Amino acid sequence: MGQSSYGNIPERRSFLKLLGVAGVTAGAAALGIVPSLQAAPLGAVQPEETVEATLTRLFGSRTLNPAGDKIKLELPLIAENGAVVPIKVDSSLPMTANNYVKSIYIISDKNRRPLNAKVNFTPEAGKAYFAANLRLGKSGNVRAIAEMSDGTLYQAMQEVKVTVGGCGG
Repeated sequence: MGQSSYGNIPERRSFLKLLGVAGVTAGAAALGIVPSLQAAPLGAVQPEETVEATLTRLFGSRTLNPAGDKIKLELPLIAENGAVVPIKVDSSLPMTANNYVKSIYIISDKNRRPLNAKVNFTPEAGKAYFAANLRLGKSGNVRAIAEMSDGTLYQAMQEVKVTVGGCGG
């Protein structure tokens, strides 16, 4: 490679890529998209983590209390396409300044990486609710685990049968 009027092209390209990454990061931080650096770390995810390892990594030895009617988990009983499985989570748990749903975790027992999502809430949300699409590789249990501001955990669980796997299955 010869020199051009722009100097050393590979070095210039590397510099421009770095500048672009810095600009995107700064823009995301300004919009509040980048998570807080003070957030509690979730630990290192393993390439193929068991659901037990995921639960231990996220919650340690804390007890998963049955949610009962505190969390309504809506999933299809049979998912014809595991790549697009609709989920709705609606909680009747309190959302006051001193007692509120801090996070809801979605965990799919049979996925290679069981943690599908973590959604954070503040008391200002008024209600802990969200809807999304999951990707499920195999039939199995899907869990919604609500973590309260005091550390209490509530779990709702439902089995979903997948006819066509969405994670390469």
